[in-house]
Amino acid sequence: MTALLELKQKIKNLYGQYEIYLLPVIKFAVALVYFIWINANMGYMSQLNNVFIVLILALICSILPPGVTVFAGFLFILGHSYALGIETAAFMLIIILFIAVLFLRFSAGQNIVLVCTPLSFGFGIPALLPIGSGLMGNAFAVFPAGSGVILYYVIRLIRSNSEILANPDVDMLEKLRILSDGLMQNWAMWITLVAFVAVILIVNLIRTRSFDFAWRISIITGGVAYILVMLGGSIFVSGVTVSLPVLLIQTILSVLVGIILEFFVFGGDYTRTERLEYEDDEYYYYVKAVPKASVTTSERSIKKITAQPVKEDKKAEEDIVSYANPIFQEDGKKAAAPKSAAPVSREKTDEVDFEKKLEESLKDL
Repeated sequence: MTALLELKQKIKNLYGQYEIYLLPVIKFAVALVYFIWINANMGYMSQLNNVFIVLILALICSILPPGVTVFAGFLFILGHSYALGIETAAFMLIIILFIAVLFLRFSAGQNIVLVCTPLSFGFGIPALLPIGSGLMGNAFAVFPAGSGVILYYVIRLIRSNSEILANPDVDMLEKLRILSDGLMQNWAMWITLVAFVAVILIVNLIRTRSFDFAWRISIITGGVAYILVMLGGSIFVSGVTVSLPVLLIQTILSVLVGIILEFFVFGGDYTRTERLEYEDDEYYYYVKAVPKASVTTSERSIKKITAQPVKEDKKAEEDIVSYANPIFQEDGKKAAAPKSAAPVSREKTDEVDFEKKLEESLKDL
């Protein structure tokens, strides 16, 4: 466990240090995979099904907000739909406007979920999208997630009827009827939509509670809810078949990835939980504090010790004021230490008789 915590801390430090470079790379990778997925499932317009166009557009999306990737994908889908026919493009335009006007305006900060929804189906772990959205986002993530489900099944509908839609001999109304009936009577889409909405709401509701291990409980509960909704829909709705082994494997993988995500994003240490109570003039506060599980990484530094002192150290030693190194020196030379002074010897002199001297002076006068 300590090794995992050290790895987590190193990854967080690395991301914090190079975030300005890593974030555009991540956005570029997500946009590139999304555009490649659209071309792989549609690819009717040769001008858009070009690797250089995809790379240039993904590079532009890497330096712009994530919402640009969503609308760039809309343009890709409209372009491929127009290659099949004006009817298909008109139908797709209505779906996109419906999604953008009614849904995406409520979740401006989470619209990247719409991009990740078709990719979760493409990688075979669709349950990971609602579980991850419930953990990382809020309840409004149901709008882009539901929009992504609708968009995914509409693209599948167009792909399965591409020959009829591209046939100029088929009447325009017939094409529109095929598309509208295929969308409204696609019960697999509606069951998946209900499952996504239910899982996001359940995971987000449990994750925001204050009891211990709320994140992990929400992940497991979301996986169970996804299985129950999909199985219940396949049982009660005729024409919808769900493979139980495939569903179980996909959901178990999604739950495992969700637990890994919880470890790196949250990672609370419930053994050191503290409950605090305090008050001010107007309120009483009851706070539950769950510290993050972390460990300090040891950083070793090697200092090379040489026999000769560094020049800066010598200079610093010379600047120290002492009796052996006085401040004022003549011609920059160090003054020698003062020797101990010899004792002064005084010669003995004869005592002078001042009275006798005075009498002799008076006699002379």
